[in-house]
Amino acid sequence: MDFHSLMRKAKQGIEDFTSGEEKHSHTHDGHECHEDDAHAEYGTNRYSSFAPQSSGHPKWYVDGASYFWAVSMALEEAREYIYILDWWLSPELYLRRPPARNERYRLDKMLQAAAERGVKIYVVVYKEVPQALTLNSIHTKHHLEALHPNIKVFRHPDHHHSGNDFVTGLQELHASLQSFSLKTFDLARASQDAVKSLYGTADDIVLFYSHHEKLCLIDGKVAFMGGLDMCFGRWDTNSHPIADAHPGNIDDIVFPGQDYNNARIYDFEDVEKWENNKLDRTKSSRMGWSDISISLSGPIVDSLAIHFTERWNFIFNKKYSTRDIGKYQLLQAPQAHRGAANHLLGDGEHYFGGLQNRFSRHMHRFLGDEEEAPHAPHRQSDGAHIQLTRSVCKWSLGTGTEHSIANAYIEAIKNARHFVYIENQFFITATSDKQKPVSNRIGRAIVDRILRAHQSNEEFHIIVMMPAVPAFAGDLKSEGALGTRAIMEFQYDSINRGGSSIIETLRSSGVEDPHKYINFYNLRSYDRINSSAIMGSAERESGVRYGEAQREYNERYEGDRQGSHGDSQYRRYQEAASHMSDQTWNSISSCYMQNGADLRSVPWSGSAEDELDAFVCEQLYIHSKVLIADDQLVICGSANLNDRSQLGNHDSEIAVIIEDPTPVTSTMAGRPYTASAFATSLRRQLFRKHLGLLPHQPVDSANNNWTPVTHHATNEYDWGSAADRLVQDPLARGFLDLWRGTARRNTEIFRRAFHAVPDDTMRTWEDYDRLFSAHFVMPGETPEQAAEGYKKGKVDYGHVVKGDFPGGVQELKEWLGGVRGTLVEMPLQFLIDVDDLAKDGLALNSLTDELYT
Repeated sequence: MDFHSLMRKAKQGIEDFTSGEEKHSHTHDGHECHEDDAHAEYGTNRYSSFAPQSSGHPKWYVDGASYFWAVSMALEEAREYIYILDWWLSPELYLRRPPARNERYRLDKMLQAAAERGVKIYVVVYKEVPQALTLNSIHTKHHLEALHPNIKVFRHPDHHHSGNDFVTGLQELHASLQSFSLKTFDLARASQDAVKSLYGTADDIVLFYSHHEKLCLIDGKVAFMGGLDMCFGRWDTNSHPIADAHPGNIDDIVFPGQDYNNARIYDFEDVEKWENNKLDRTKSSRMGWSDISISLSGPIVDSLAIHFTERWNFIFNKKYSTRDIGKYQLLQAPQAHRGAANHLLGDGEHYFGGLQNRFSRHMHRFLGDEEEAPHAPHRQSDGAHIQLTRSVCKWSLGTGTEHSIANAYIEAIKNARHFVYIENQFFITATSDKQKPVSNRIGRAIVDRILRAHQSNEEFHIIVMMPAVPAFAGDLKSEGALGTRAIMEFQYDSINRGGSSIIETLRSSGVEDPHKYINFYNLRSYDRINSSAIMGSAERESGVRYGEAQREYNERYEGDRQGSHGDSQYRRYQEAASHMSDQTWNSISSCYMQNGADLRSVPWSGSAEDELDAFVCEQLYIHSKVLIADDQLVICGSANLNDRSQLGNHDSEIAVIIEDPTPVTSTMAGRPYTASAFATSLRRQLFRKHLGLLPHQPVDSANNNWTPVTHHATNEYDWGSAADRLVQDPLARGFLDLWRGTARRNTEIFRRAFHAVPDDTMRTWEDYDRLFSAHFVMPGETPEQAAEGYKKGKVDYGHVVKGDFPGGVQELKEWLGGVRGTLVEMPLQFLIDVDDLAKDGLALNSLTDELYT
């Protein structure tokens, strides 16, 4: 097929670029795709997955602190081999914090130590387009392979360019590429030829898709997977501090170098020089990172090992069978799904029906009468039912298209009896063909399930958590935010706009109030930067600016930490600060968590005006990829809820479906209910975190929940506590009032305190300018523009507008003291009166529609 024909089909939204076949949704009602023979080889397994149902023990980790601690424990214990898949891997990532007390737990040092004791290490990372992305996978490869011969790193895919076209494409894209990243998607105005020449081709495919899987598998015994890459910006605690200036002791820094990141202000840049950070932590907040991952043991690890082996051998045969001879070798897969047949549900056994029967049997045997049973579940020794699913195809794995993750999502929604909880980085889906180019039919499954509940007068509810802004533009009106607006437009068209969205389809089908059944939420956090008086005092006594001392700290930890640093700026500043007493907290994020201090009582050393200026706010970025149905089934992995992750022929992904038969007594809609321990504890943990019903989590507060599943096979959870009872029943009126009331109150507080964007009060660009742009100096403005803004009384993005609080910082603290947790409403009315958020800008390049969906 010639290029112009390909473009004609792209404009019609029907071309599948990865196989040359006509595109279909790949997510039909039911889990077999009869239109595509490429799926036939997997048709006998549930969800048409390559892997049969298996078993194992799962353990959840909410946010990066506990997850990376557990990974560090497993890496220390590795004796044979380590397999790693990542979209981005930062060798300099600290798995334990603070870095000054955890030198040995930097990822590259841990992998080097493992290699030196004979462990074979195999790493596969996404090979980005270097002109377009800042991941620098070549740094990852060269840095790791230089540590020890036992470390082998593959990058994939290669991007093949024709020389003249590539030069022409680069010239055309030069201006836009100065600020382009996958996060800003600034290819919208480029021509199709330029995009093709930039990204290159493989088998006549334009490769703007990525390997998005996250996996760390050790010795065939334990596997870690989910939403968290081992890279900068992902480590976080459940209270999500967004301030990290420590003027009293620089060694207390938690987020070193570029790991202190807020891509809405500055994106990652020159990551091989990770210590160089343009984001000033004394003035700007980081962006918190909310995520979920798991560890697994048992037979399911074999399925993951088989998948990794397929990936490694596919790349070896494609790239290294004729180059670097002898440096790399093929891997041997474990015996195919060893023992899986002994752990399967019967072919005809419906998963909820079958599990409910098992729950009932286990309840009778171990817990006795439901009403008198203890809250803590008794886990069964044979573990949970777990199945691996994935999104792969010819370009990513050399195989036919598999979209078993999408099939699992649709089946879970269709079969849910009471509620579905979705926490995902994106929400782009279709209810019909009218929403092309969006193709996945998860949205249709949602509509159909809600209509069934409405027609049967059932109590049923869906909660969706997603980021307020799906990518990282600071000013949504800027030219650089065009791609972000495109994603937002596709998302709003999936939810409540455009004529065929979920909300509109439900209303046109007779559901007068769709929000009785489905609602959408975001997360947002605030903090106070410790730029108190001790910083100025230490600077005057030492003659060293804090920023210079902190930069030298980063460089010191990059080089020989044990060496002498003489009369260094870092040492001089530290000496001066050590003689000073300052009670100012380095972060106040604990105030909105359970039993947190009254914000008005938190000490500050310095002027009231400086304290007001120190308060900052940012969206808490949701990066999770999780679905929980009925407190019985969990889907967890790397797949976003969009076409890129779900169709199979775009990004490569993995996810597991977990059905834990360990029963726990609960209630659903006020009635006694038998739930699954794994699903229930994870869902309740998440709800409590978002509502501020968990205590603040110190950075070094490791407990049994911070260990691999091979150390402690179950998560510790305070079943039956007062906070647990508040979130026990996701359909109870008391819970729904608490959830909705907290989201509404937090939204109103953030609106006044920080003019948080996006917001329902901003229905037009005129509203946006009046309520937001008029008050802030925006990221990306020139120094001259910023100076002019300050003259007009503007403040830096993310800070408090002084005129809004005539009572000063005390009035602000009274107001912010009402925040609990980080839950806020999703502003479904934001820019709703704007005819076209982005698509006028995308008209030049229909090819990249699929980049945004």
